[in-house]
Amino acid sequence: MEQDFAVQLFDNKQVRIVWDAEKGKYFFSVSDIVQVLTDSTDVKQYIKRMRSRDPELNLRWGTICTPTRMKASDGKTYQTQSADLEGIFRIIQSIPSPKAEPLKRWLAEVGAQRIDQMIDPELTFQMAVEDYRRQGYSDRWINERMKSIKMRKELTDEWERSGIHEQKDFAILTNVLTKAWSGMTTGEYKQYKGLTKENLRDNMTNIELALNTLAEVATTEISRQRNPKGFDESRQTAQAGGRIAKNARKDLEQELGHSVVSPAKASDYLAPVEDAEVMELPKEAGD
Repeated sequence: MEQDFAVQLFDNKQVRIVWDAEKGKYFFSVSDIVQVLTDSTDVKQYIKRMRSRDPELNLRWGTICTPTRMKASDGKTYQTQSADLEGIFRIIQSIPSPKAEPLKRWLAEVGAQRIDQMIDPELTFQMAVEDYRRQGYSDRWINERMKSIKMRKELTDEWERSGIHEQKDFAILTNVLTKAWSGMTTGEYKQYKGLTKENLRDNMTNIELALNTLAEVATTEISRQRNPKGFDESRQTAQAGGRIAKNARKDLEQELGHSVVSPAKASDYLAPVEDAEVMELPKEAGD
């Protein structure tokens, strides 16, 4: 089953989405949709009460919901209750919320966008740029972020060519690479920045993004030259690529006189969406 994992924002809340290429459908996290509509502090209990209030929905629950692997806040993927667009619309009917109609329109737009993206993949990047702008990121930061997304895709493609297919192995290799240049695993890095569910790269400064991209580009090129087979050899290329970025970081820090691995995160510097002026993550000296 070929799947694309994504997270989109509705009303500044995350909704996990999976595109199933075989079925040609989006599958949405049921708990995320319920959270958006209800602001419940205990989504599981709300879903239980909702099903008890709606016997017809409860009877069809096993048909409406499909266990789908989705990424959780810890970065790992788990089987998660999801539903396609039709199923989500049925669930929304059982939730009294003023957000129901705006959410339905948003869900329909998401489905239409996917069809457009399949015809013209460049639209995916254009939409990402627009999303970042709405969140208050500067064009300069967005340009760096778009480059990093492209480079990350090239790296994961190279890992797949080398025989890496399990999500846990991608995560381990990413940790190896990140620790090699920054001195921290991705989990430690997120903790250093005070992040929980947020994307680490979305909270990197321009310099951090550049160094992380350098590590990934170097790893990709080294892998292409060495032609590793399997996890152990790919791990060695990740360490080698990370060391190149580490050397660049050390040289820059020596020149600047301070660390460029920053505790800064986007929420510290981006104004609320409703009144945001376009702002940048802080610039290090010499940036």
